[in-house]
Amino acid sequence: MSGNGAVWGRVRSRLRAFPDRLAACGVEAAAYGRCVQASMAPGGRLRKDLCAQEFEALRSCFVAAAKKTLTGGH
Repeated sequence: MSGNGAVWGRVRSRLRAFPDRLAACGVEAAAYGRCVQASMAPGGRLRKDLCAQEFEALRSCFVAAAKKTLTGGH
């Protein structure tokens, strides 16, 4: 059981770093938010895949952030 402490320490360290990594996706999150907001404006209609390009950029950024967190990368 003594080895579990080291494992949980690494896990906690990675989880603490995750919000900072996601903060690097602010540009992508803002672009996606603008797209969704524009589609909800009067006369606009939110449809599936309307903001797919912006969503994919945000998803890719999140995936990259998660990978950095898991590998401890900078």
